[in-house]
Amino acid sequence: MNFEFSEEQVMLRKMVRSFVDKEIIPNMKEWDEQGKFDPIIWKRLSELDLMGVCIPEEYGGSSMDYNSLAIVCEEMERGDTTFRTAVSVHIGLNSLTLLQWGNEEQKQKYLVPQAKGEKIGAFGLTEPGAGSDVAALQTTAVKDGDDYILNGSKTWISLCDVADHFIVFAYTDKSKKHHGISAFIVERTMPGFSSKAIKGKMGIRSGNTGELFFDNVRVPKENLLGLEGDGFKIAMAALDNGRFTVAAGAVGLIMASLEESVKYCHERKTFGKEIGRHQLVQQMIANMEAGLQMSSLLVYRAGELKNKGVRNTRETSLAKWQACNFANKAADDAVQIHGAYGFSSEYPVERFLRNSKAPVIYEGTREVHTIMQAEYVLGYRVDKTLNKMLPGWPFEKETIKNR
Repeated sequence: MNFEFSEEQVMLRKMVRSFVDKEIIPNMKEWDEQGKFDPIIWKRLSELDLMGVCIPEEYGGSSMDYNSLAIVCEEMERGDTTFRTAVSVHIGLNSLTLLQWGNEEQKQKYLVPQAKGEKIGAFGLTEPGAGSDVAALQTTAVKDGDDYILNGSKTWISLCDVADHFIVFAYTDKSKKHHGISAFIVERTMPGFSSKAIKGKMGIRSGNTGELFFDNVRVPKENLLGLEGDGFKIAMAALDNGRFTVAAGAVGLIMASLEESVKYCHERKTFGKEIGRHQLVQQMIANMEAGLQMSSLLVYRAGELKNKGVRNTRETSLAKWQACNFANKAADDAVQIHGAYGFSSEYPVERFLRNSKAPVIYEGTREVHTIMQAEYVLGYRVDKTLNKMLPGWPFEKETIKNR
């Protein structure tokens, strides 16, 4: 593996970091306190060609590779988890899923405007009684002539009130259990669709998160993604991409925690010297650096497999699990280093800690990923070849290898 970034990737990081430093970080305290998601950020991301980072140019994207997407997610979360989450959902869960599973008509109608930043995409899988247990979902899609009638609800859906298109999962045949789940492209303007934001969140307060409701929503058969019964496979493939972006974002949160801690270590003095001179503070700084380096390697390893079009569920799960754990610990240590000031919104580290808790829960809890990794090692879990090829870099149709 080549551990050097290309000149284009170095320039990409500089561009995104400059954008975050100038337009996100100075406003985040206010946006977080107000629970405000500023739509101007979408416009600026579109202007920077970041709404379709690793979508091919023929579909309106910028044809970058998956590790370039990781760089974008790192730098966005270095500013705030809110905006990395938005990128994760729009690109990782929605657009890349359309690229992999959509037919040409669906790609032209939905993927192209999303990659150009003209429309926003989101993902509807989680329900009040169906999180880690996907097969427990209750939303149904009943065939009616040339349409499907959707009824049910989703919860904890990012971009619930701002997205234009949603990939929604529903049962078309409950008797088949998870083999009876199908995926649909749902438009916000379809009659019977509604959404409602969730207030009072611990973290990611400026993020738009909430519920989706489907009351006899009539979805044309042309909006069926893949085939009937493909929904579970589509959801798992989407999560491989979503988890990758979450892992990359966690690297950015470790960066932010480390940067703020180092800065404070040089500013604050106790017992006549900088607190960075105290060994137990140094231990926390060293652990942050170790977590940063290890998480980065896991993320870029998964990214390289994605670039090759190779099945990467195991590697992506490991990266997501460990990077999010390291980020949670780094944010906690950052608050500890800041002492009483870390408990105040005067410094951003208290926001880092609040934000760091969500990623160890969503897109597979750390407990789920722990079990996954143990089952891989024990031989209880073996990835099977998907019947749909992964888009490799540069989006060649390669045969997926069994693991």
